[in-house]
Amino acid sequence: MKQTRPSRRDILKGSTALALGTVFASAARAEAPPPEAITPQLIEAAKKEGKVVWYTSIDLSVSEKIAGSFKAKYGVEVRVERTGAERVFQRIGQEYASSVYAVDIANSSDASHLLAWKKQGILLPYVPEDVAKYYKPEHRDPDGTFAGFRATLSPIAYNTKLVKPEDAPTSYKDLLDPKWKGKIVKAHPGYSGTILTATFEMVRDVGWEYYENLAKQNIMQVQSATDPPKKLSLGERSVMADGTEYNIFLLRESGQPVEAVYATEGTPFIVGPNGIFKAAPNPNAAKLFQNYCFTPEAQQIVIDAGGLRSLHQQVKEHPGRKPLADIKLMKEDAASAEAQSEEIKARYQKIFRV
Repeated sequence: MKQTRPSRRDILKGSTALALGTVFASAARAEAPPPEAITPQLIEAAKKEGKVVWYTSIDLSVSEKIAGSFKAKYGVEVRVERTGAERVFQRIGQEYASSVYAVDIANSSDASHLLAWKKQGILLPYVPEDVAKYYKPEHRDPDGTFAGFRATLSPIAYNTKLVKPEDAPTSYKDLLDPKWKGKIVKAHPGYSGTILTATFEMVRDVGWEYYENLAKQNIMQVQSATDPPKKLSLGERSVMADGTEYNIFLLRESGQPVEAVYATEGTPFIVGPNGIFKAAPNPNAAKLFQNYCFTPEAQQIVIDAGGLRSLHQQVKEHPGRKPLADIKLMKEDAASAEAQSEEIKARYQKIFRV
């Protein structure tokens, strides 16, 4: 019998390991706890635990750099469990349904995952000092259960050997031109949290009709948000309709012929939060690592090594990359994206037949 991947709703329904007293979204909102600093006592307690387990969808090379920097600074091991955002979400749902509490901290490129865990009552309210000082309210949970560890954009991009700058598309409408038929690559919202969020923002701001017309362009459909930039750099397609800005940055800076385009309609903006679990097996190491992730030191790794965007107001952007302030962004709305996620996946699959 053919096996199908459990949906987000299936996972939430299957989380029977949650206590009967779990408070869901209908309950009154709790007040966020006071900010927590990194103290000698916290460092000592974390060292006694010896490790922290981090489930993350950030690229392995970047997560390992952050893990190595943290270990060098505090002597605490970070066990990185890296996979795609949807798989992180499924894994934690399946583990909790089986009373397995292995994860200390999780990071996802789909902020709605953190909202789902918060509704289940399994995230620990904890506010790092830097989050309280340097992060805008829209980039952190008002109840303190998570904050935006990193952000990326999902722009249009093109191969500079195959497309002249003056001929490159400047809007989503341009991608519907017959000249791009058979030359476009894009990722799938059923596999990528980044693309699910991007698709939600696109549907809200541009409409489903855009996707219905785009599907007629003989699109190369791939799974991960990181795949379109790679196909672009290899010359397998001339243009990407969506994907990750950070891969375009890193490829371009390594000499590959790719360039990002920030559409006139606006570019999807995707925030990837970190959150600690109440049942974390290494609670002190988890708190120390959560604090560290939001420091300028860790955030600079996110920017320089990862090509990502930081939401820390005191961190410098990488030279040569277009400043975030100069880009027209689509507004993120994780709660609405979470509520519409299954509908978006189903309709997208029907339109593109994938």
